[in-house]
Amino acid sequence: MALSLPFSGQNFLPIVSFSSDFLPWNPRLFEGSRNHKNISKTKNISFPISCSSVKTVRSPSLDRHIVKQNKIRFVLKLQTLLLSKPKCYIPLQILNKCRSYLSLPKPRSILSMIHRYPTIFEVFSIPTAPMPFNASKSLSQLCVRLTPAAAALAAEESSLRSAISDSLATKLQKLLMLSSHHRLVLSKLVHLGPDLGLHPNFQSRLCNDHPEKFKTIDTSYGRALELVSWDQDLAKPLPSPEIQSLGLIVDRPLKFKHLNLRKGLNLKRRHQDFLIRFREIPDVCPYSTAASEMPKESIEAEKRACLVVREILGMMVEKRTLVDHLTHFRKEFGLPNKLRGMIVRHPELFYVSLKGQRDSVLLVECYDENGSLLDKKKETLVLKEKLMELVRESKRENGHFWTADDLKGRDGQHLDPW
Repeated sequence: MALSLPFSGQNFLPIVSFSSDFLPWNPRLFEGSRNHKNISKTKNISFPISCSSVKTVRSPSLDRHIVKQNKIRFVLKLQTLLLSKPKCYIPLQILNKCRSYLSLPKPRSILSMIHRYPTIFEVFSIPTAPMPFNASKSLSQLCVRLTPAAAALAAEESSLRSAISDSLATKLQKLLMLSSHHRLVLSKLVHLGPDLGLHPNFQSRLCNDHPEKFKTIDTSYGRALELVSWDQDLAKPLPSPEIQSLGLIVDRPLKFKHLNLRKGLNLKRRHQDFLIRFREIPDVCPYSTAASEMPKESIEAEKRACLVVREILGMMVEKRTLVDHLTHFRKEFGLPNKLRGMIVRHPELFYVSLKGQRDSVLLVECYDENGSLLDKKKETLVLKEKLMELVRESKRENGHFWTADDLKGRDGQHLDPW
């Protein structure tokens, strides 16, 4: 994908031309490099910069963070299923029908996966009602439930969500304020629920407990959440990330403009020039500026789209989500069709990890050089760390040693388990 960045001035002399998908190819546009006098006749020059060959530079520390979180994905999904039941247990016969939700292919055994985590899940049997043809026999079926330690941790997390319900409702209100029509379909919003820290049944609880902020309505696409009141105090974008000090001995202005990139990220010169000029474009408020106010596939529209994605990731508990989740809301938030390409094109803001079954996008400014979140003191993150400690304890009890297949991502890069 290529971007064209307009510049005005008579002293600007394009030396190298690049391909562009935004503007049709016009060789006359670059005749000024041969005849400098023709430049004085043109006031606005579009300098096309091709970013079609942008390659994502891998970050081992951020990839390691994604691998660490993916290790407990099965635990989190099964725990959500158990807590959704009235008695907090599920027969294995019914659990076999939930393979697609658990992301467990059919050759793999669900029972063996449950036995991997003895500190979190336990298997027990319950008697079944005798059938008429074998009334003399007493049958039983295997079920799975949470261990007392995992159940206590889940109860603590549920009480925490109830205590911070106002802040969770504020997140939903800000999302509705970001959307084009101030309305989001609940079937789509469910995908972002875990990343936002919402309760699995937030549709029936949280959405109805704050009628002054939003309400549920019926649409042709299903039940949706609609904004009721606009809060001007919430319509403030995230502050700009702090520029890291270069550690210069002499405190004086830099001769050349500097990009704040993560350690080990080396970009091509033309990509760096594009990012520097992109940064100089004035910011717009993503809450008060609609996508329809800007030309499609323009640099201003991309500036707004980057700010919208940054706002959404800033609301996440771990400042990350799946790329697929964002693509579900392209129309609602006015995001471009080639959303993933736009995210990859801005490594100063985002990082796309290929670890796991689906790609993840992270907000770079919220992570340190070791791939850890800068804000680790949130109670929700503390509870998740306790759950991960239970997972590690299960591995120690089982004497499970990580195999090479466990430590490989999609691209085969070897990573440490924790």
